[in-house]
Amino acid sequence: MNEPNPAIFLHAVERRYRQGEATLDILTGAELAVWAGQSVALIGPSGAGKSTLLHIAGLLEHPEAGEVYVEGTPTSRLSDGERTRIRRTEIGFVYQFHHLLPEFTALENVMLPQLIRGLSRKEARVRAAELLGYLGLKERVQHRPSELSGGEQQRVAIARAVANAPRILLADEPTGNLDPKTSGHVFGALTQLVQASGLAAIIATHNMELAARMDRRVTLQDGRVVELT
Repeated sequence: MNEPNPAIFLHAVERRYRQGEATLDILTGAELAVWAGQSVALIGPSGAGKSTLLHIAGLLEHPEAGEVYVEGTPTSRLSDGERTRIRRTEIGFVYQFHHLLPEFTALENVMLPQLIRGLSRKEARVRAAELLGYLGLKERVQHRPSELSGGEQQRVAIARAVANAPRILLADEPTGNLDPKTSGHVFGALTQLVQASGLAAIIATHNMELAARMDRRVTLQDGRVVELT
């Protein structure tokens, strides 16, 4: 059964950019609700607005109109401090490039967001090791990013994104830099984690084969979210 409130709900969201004298409408009344434990593939060509939608869902950008509800709470009128707190505690981000800190081990990279949140080193180490083990990296926890393959680096990035047990995971082309076989492994780990932890996930991807493995598929048409069958 679905929860009463979606984990994240974009309601009538509008976003436009100025280009010289012209106005570019990116989102025009976009609606998208995602519940806990549900994975949604966001499909569409470059320039369709996928990244913009993810940035607004992740409270990194403000829409011109509409509302973003996180666990039923409207966020548009919240202070910057409150929005930052929600990003830190409720939302995990995975990008196309892993953005791991090169001087730290895989374990330390996953510990860092937990330490920033205030967990003890012991608690952070235990959770980081559990997550990396779950993602098949038990033997690689002491390796630095340069010693890991592309797929391993991206799995560390996924572990880091969920280290603080967020309710929502937003991923922007998380397998875009990987070969097809590695993409399949990383995507499998990601969807397995979503199901096991009850995350609500929106994952932008060009890969229709990977998108087919998710619970729902949506695209953007004329600035609106359209459900695909």
